[in-house]
Amino acid sequence: MSGETVRRVGFVGLGSQGAPMAHRIIEAGVPTTLWARRPETLKPFAGTPADTAGSAAELGAACDLACVCVLDDDGVEQVVAGPAGLLEGMRPGGVIAVHSTVHPDTCRRLAVQAAERGVTLIDAPVSGGGPAAEKGSLLVMIGGEDAAVERSRPVFETYGDPVVHLGPVGAGQRAKLINNLLLAANLGVAESAFALARGLDIDPAQLSVVLAHGSGSSFAAGIMRQPDFSLASMAGITGPLLQKDARIVVALAEASGVAAGTVLGAADAALESMGCPR
Repeated sequence: MSGETVRRVGFVGLGSQGAPMAHRIIEAGVPTTLWARRPETLKPFAGTPADTAGSAAELGAACDLACVCVLDDDGVEQVVAGPAGLLEGMRPGGVIAVHSTVHPDTCRRLAVQAAERGVTLIDAPVSGGGPAAEKGSLLVMIGGEDAAVERSRPVFETYGDPVVHLGPVGAGQRAKLINNLLLAANLGVAESAFALARGLDIDPAQLSVVLAHGSGSSFAAGIMRQPDFSLASMAGITGPLLQKDARIVVALAEASGVAAGTVLGAADAALESMGCPR
Protein backbone atom coordinates (compact mmCIF):
# COMPACT_ATOMS: atom_id res chain seq x y z
CA MET A 1 0.00 0.00 0.00
CA SER A 2 3.05 2.28 0.11
CA GLY A 3 2.41 5.51 -1.79
CA GLU A 4 -1.32 4.90 -2.18
CA THR A 5 -4.01 7.23 -0.92
CA VAL A 6 -5.23 6.40 2.58
CA ARG A 7 -8.45 4.43 2.11
CA ARG A 8 -9.41 3.70 5.70
CA VAL A 9 -8.34 5.25 8.98
CA GLY A 10 -8.25 3.66 12.41
CA PHE A 11 -8.34 5.80 15.54
CA VAL A 12 -7.37 4.83 19.09
CA GLY A 13 -7.76 7.24 22.00
CA LEU A 14 -11.13 8.98 22.12
CA GLY A 15 -10.63 11.33 25.06
CA SER A 16 -11.02 15.10 25.14
CA GLN A 17 -8.35 15.52 22.45
CA GLY A 18 -8.81 12.41 20.32
CA ALA A 19 -12.61 12.37 20.11
CA PRO A 20 -12.98 15.64 18.16
CA MET A 21 -10.08 14.60 15.90
CA ALA A 22 -11.87 11.35 15.10
CA HIS A 23 -15.13 13.21 14.51
CA ARG A 24 -13.42 15.47 11.98
CA ILE A 25 -12.10 12.46 10.05
CA ILE A 26 -15.54 10.86 10.00
CA GLU A 27 -17.25 14.11 9.00
CA ALA A 28 -14.82 14.43 6.11
CA GLY A 29 -16.23 11.18 4.73
CA VAL A 30 -13.16 9.05 5.37
CA PRO A 31 -14.08 5.44 6.25
CA THR A 32 -13.06 5.09 9.89
CA THR A 33 -12.73 2.30 12.45
CA LEU A 34 -12.53 3.07 16.18
CA TRP A 35 -11.21 1.16 19.17
CA ALA A 36 -11.09 2.35 22.77
CA ARG A 37 -9.53 0.95 25.90
CA ARG A 38 -12.47 2.60 27.72
CA PRO A 39 -15.58 1.41 25.84
CA GLU A 40 -17.69 4.28 27.21
CA THR A 41 -15.76 6.72 25.02
CA LEU A 42 -17.30 5.06 21.96
CA LYS A 43 -20.84 6.12 22.91
CA PRO A 44 -20.70 9.59 21.25
CA PHE A 45 -19.93 7.85 17.95
CA ALA A 46 -23.00 5.61 18.01
CA GLY A 47 -24.84 7.68 15.40
CA THR A 48 -21.91 8.04 13.01
CA PRO A 49 -20.84 5.87 10.06
CA ALA A 50 -17.72 4.74 11.97
CA ASP A 51 -17.13 1.05 12.61
CA THR A 52 -15.72 -0.30 15.87
CA ALA A 53 -13.08 -2.97 16.44
CA GLY A 54 -12.73 -5.47 19.25
CA SER A 55 -9.00 -4.85 19.73
CA ALA A 56 -6.18 -2.68 18.49
CA ALA A 57 -5.01 -5.60 16.33
CA GLU A 58 -8.45 -5.88 14.74
CA LEU A 59 -8.44 -2.15 14.09
CA GLY A 60 -4.98 -2.41 12.55
CA ALA A 61 -6.18 -5.09 10.16
CA ALA A 62 -9.06 -2.85 9.07
CA CYS A 63 -7.06 0.27 8.17
CA ASP A 64 -4.01 1.53 6.34
CA LEU A 65 -3.48 4.54 8.64
CA ALA A 66 -3.84 4.06 12.39
CA CYS A 67 -3.89 7.20 14.55
CA VAL A 68 -2.95 6.83 18.22
CA CYS A 69 -3.93 9.54 20.72
CA VAL A 70 -3.48 8.01 24.18
CA LEU A 71 -2.04 9.61 27.29
CA ASP A 72 1.55 8.48 27.75
CA ASP A 73 4.50 6.34 26.66
CA ASP A 74 3.20 3.19 28.32
CA GLY A 75 -0.15 3.59 26.59
CA VAL A 76 1.48 4.10 23.20
CA GLU A 77 3.72 1.06 23.72
CA GLN A 78 0.74 -1.09 24.67
CA VAL A 79 -1.49 0.03 21.79
CA VAL A 80 1.22 -0.24 19.14
CA ALA A 81 3.36 -3.22 20.17
CA GLY A 82 1.64 -4.89 23.12
CA PRO A 83 -0.46 -8.06 23.05
CA ALA A 84 -3.25 -7.64 20.49
CA GLY A 85 -1.65 -4.34 19.50
CA LEU A 86 -1.71 -2.62 16.14
CA LEU A 87 1.38 -4.38 14.84
CA GLU A 88 -0.29 -7.75 15.24
CA GLY A 89 -2.94 -6.75 12.72
CA MET A 90 -1.55 -4.16 10.33
CA ARG A 91 -0.55 -5.21 6.84
CA PRO A 92 2.77 -4.26 5.25
CA GLY A 93 2.59 -0.76 3.81
CA GLY A 94 0.43 0.56 6.63
CA VAL A 95 1.22 3.72 8.62
CA ILE A 96 0.91 4.38 12.35
CA ALA A 97 0.73 8.02 13.47
CA VAL A 98 1.45 8.70 17.15
CA HIS A 99 -0.44 11.85 18.12
CA SER A 100 0.41 11.45 21.82
CA THR A 101 3.14 13.59 23.38
CA VAL A 102 5.80 11.07 24.40
CA HIS A 103 9.56 10.61 24.50
CA PRO A 104 11.14 10.75 21.02
CA ASP A 105 13.02 7.53 21.81
CA THR A 106 9.70 5.75 22.30
CA CYS A 107 8.71 6.67 18.74
CA ARG A 108 12.09 5.74 17.29
CA ARG A 109 12.08 2.37 19.04
CA LEU A 110 8.54 1.58 17.92
CA ALA A 111 9.38 2.72 14.40
CA VAL A 112 12.10 0.06 14.26
CA GLN A 113 9.65 -2.60 15.46
CA ALA A 114 7.07 -1.45 12.95
CA ALA A 115 9.58 -1.50 10.09
CA GLU A 116 10.32 -5.15 10.82
CA ARG A 117 6.70 -5.82 9.87
CA GLY A 118 6.72 -3.54 6.85
CA VAL A 119 4.78 -0.81 8.67
CA THR A 120 5.91 2.82 8.89
CA LEU A 121 5.52 4.70 12.17
CA ILE A 122 5.56 8.50 12.28
CA ASP A 123 5.15 10.82 15.24
CA ALA A 124 2.56 13.59 14.93
CA PRO A 125 1.89 15.24 18.30
CA VAL A 126 -0.69 18.02 18.30
CA SER A 127 -1.27 21.31 20.10
CA GLY A 128 -4.43 23.32 20.57
CA GLY A 129 -6.72 21.03 22.52
CA GLY A 130 -10.21 19.79 21.79
CA PRO A 131 -11.63 23.19 20.72
CA ALA A 132 -8.96 23.55 18.03
CA ALA A 133 -9.60 20.00 16.83
CA GLU A 134 -13.32 20.77 16.52
CA LYS A 135 -12.49 23.77 14.33
CA GLY A 136 -9.87 21.93 12.28
CA SER A 137 -7.11 24.23 13.50
CA LEU A 138 -4.85 21.94 15.52
CA LEU A 139 -1.12 22.38 15.09
CA VAL A 140 0.24 19.00 13.92
CA MET A 141 4.01 18.49 14.28
CA ILE A 142 5.33 15.53 12.33
CA GLY A 143 8.49 13.48 12.33
CA GLY A 144 8.90 10.64 9.85
CA GLU A 145 9.56 9.46 6.31
CA ASP A 146 8.48 11.86 3.59
CA ALA A 147 6.31 9.38 1.70
CA ALA A 148 4.36 8.27 4.78
CA VAL A 149 3.89 11.87 5.92
CA GLU A 150 2.57 13.04 2.55
CA ARG A 151 0.31 10.02 2.25
CA SER A 152 -1.19 10.79 5.67
CA ARG A 153 -1.35 14.57 5.27
CA PRO A 154 -4.91 14.73 3.81
CA VAL A 155 -6.19 12.95 6.91
CA PHE A 156 -4.23 15.21 9.26
CA GLU A 157 -5.62 18.23 7.44
CA THR A 158 -9.17 17.25 8.44
CA TYR A 159 -8.33 18.44 11.96
CA GLY A 160 -5.01 20.25 11.60
CA ASP A 161 -3.89 23.60 10.21
CA PRO A 162 -0.97 23.97 10.00
CA VAL A 163 0.49 20.51 9.48
CA VAL A 164 4.27 20.85 9.80
CA HIS A 165 6.82 18.18 8.80
CA LEU A 166 9.91 18.78 10.97
CA GLY A 167 12.24 15.93 10.02
CA PRO A 168 12.77 12.22 10.80
CA VAL A 169 10.95 10.18 13.43
CA GLY A 170 11.14 11.92 16.79
CA ALA A 171 11.40 15.44 15.37
CA GLY A 172 7.73 16.15 15.93
CA GLN A 173 8.00 15.10 19.56
CA ARG A 174 11.06 17.27 20.15
CA ALA A 175 9.27 20.32 18.74
CA LYS A 176 6.14 19.63 20.80
CA LEU A 177 8.20 19.20 23.98
CA ILE A 178 9.96 22.53 23.45
CA ASN A 179 6.59 24.14 22.75
CA ASN A 180 5.27 22.79 26.06
CA LEU A 181 8.40 23.84 27.95
CA LEU A 182 7.93 27.38 26.62
CA LEU A 183 4.27 27.27 27.66
CA ALA A 184 5.32 26.34 31.19
CA ALA A 185 7.91 29.13 31.19
CA ASN A 186 5.37 31.67 29.95
CA LEU A 187 2.92 30.56 32.65
CA GLY A 188 5.58 31.09 35.29
CA VAL A 189 6.40 34.55 33.95
CA ALA A 190 2.71 35.51 33.70
CA GLU A 191 1.99 34.42 37.26
CA SER A 192 4.97 36.46 38.45
CA ALA A 193 3.73 39.50 36.52
CA PHE A 194 0.28 39.32 38.12
CA ALA A 195 1.87 38.96 41.56
CA LEU A 196 4.03 42.02 40.86
CA ALA A 197 0.93 43.93 39.74
CA ARG A 198 -0.80 43.23 43.04
CA GLY A 199 2.27 44.47 44.90
CA LEU A 200 2.17 47.70 42.89
CA ASP A 201 -1.56 48.22 43.57
CA ILE A 202 -2.65 47.27 40.07
CA ASP A 203 -5.88 45.30 39.84
CA PRO A 204 -4.94 41.96 38.22
CA ALA A 205 -8.30 41.80 36.47
CA GLN A 206 -7.68 45.17 34.84
CA LEU A 207 -4.10 44.17 34.04
CA SER A 208 -5.46 41.14 32.21
CA VAL A 209 -7.40 43.52 29.94
CA VAL A 210 -4.22 45.51 29.32
CA LEU A 211 -2.23 42.38 28.51
CA ALA A 212 -4.94 41.10 26.17
CA HIS A 213 -4.41 44.19 24.00
CA GLY A 214 -0.86 45.24 24.79
CA SER A 215 2.58 44.27 23.57
CA GLY A 216 3.03 42.09 26.68
CA SER A 217 0.24 39.74 25.60
CA SER A 218 0.80 35.99 25.56
CA PHE A 219 -1.28 32.85 25.42
CA ALA A 220 -0.18 32.06 28.98
CA ALA A 221 -1.29 35.44 30.34
CA GLY A 222 -4.59 35.01 28.53
CA ILE A 223 -5.44 31.76 30.28
CA MET A 224 -4.67 33.04 33.80
CA ARG A 225 -8.04 33.30 35.49
CA GLN A 226 -9.79 35.12 38.30
CA PRO A 227 -10.00 35.39 41.22
CA ASP A 228 -6.31 35.05 42.06
CA PHE A 229 -4.61 34.95 38.63
CA SER A 230 -2.37 32.12 39.79
CA LEU A 231 -1.61 28.63 38.53
CA ALA A 232 -3.49 26.90 41.35
CA SER A 233 -6.43 25.94 39.16
CA MET A 234 -4.10 24.23 36.65
CA ALA A 235 -2.25 22.11 39.18
CA GLY A 236 -4.42 19.02 38.91
CA ILE A 237 -4.20 18.26 35.20
CA THR A 238 -1.83 20.68 33.50
CA GLY A 239 0.89 20.49 36.13
CA PRO A 240 1.71 16.76 35.87
CA LEU A 241 1.67 16.87 32.05
CA LEU A 242 4.04 19.84 31.87
CA GLN A 243 6.22 18.24 34.54
CA LYS A 244 6.52 15.09 32.41
CA ASP A 245 7.40 17.08 29.31
CA ALA A 246 9.95 19.27 31.10
CA ARG A 247 11.70 16.20 32.46
CA ILE A 248 11.96 14.71 28.97
CA VAL A 249 13.33 17.94 27.48
CA VAL A 250 15.97 18.21 30.19
CA ALA A 251 16.99 14.57 29.68
CA LEU A 252 17.29 15.16 25.92
CA ALA A 253 19.32 18.33 26.45
CA GLU A 254 21.67 16.62 28.90
CA ALA A 255 22.17 13.67 26.56
CA SER A 256 23.05 16.08 23.73
CA GLY A 257 25.25 18.33 25.85
CA VAL A 258 22.98 21.31 25.22
CA ALA A 259 22.18 23.92 27.89
CA ALA A 260 18.44 24.35 28.42
CA GLY A 261 18.93 28.04 29.22
CA THR A 262 16.63 30.67 30.69
CA VAL A 263 13.44 28.97 29.57
CA LEU A 264 14.02 26.15 32.04
CA GLY A 265 14.24 28.43 35.07
CA ALA A 266 10.93 30.08 34.24
CA ALA A 267 9.33 26.71 33.57
CA ASP A 268 10.59 25.42 36.91
CA ALA A 269 8.94 28.37 38.64
CA ALA A 270 5.60 27.43 37.11
CA LEU A 271 5.99 23.76 37.99
CA GLU A 272 6.87 24.64 41.59
CA SER A 273 3.81 26.87 41.78
CA MET A 274 1.60 24.03 40.52
CA GLY A 275 3.05 21.64 43.10
CA CYS A 276 4.74 19.56 40.41
CA PRO A 277 8.46 20.34 40.72
CA ARG A 278 10.64 18.92 38.01
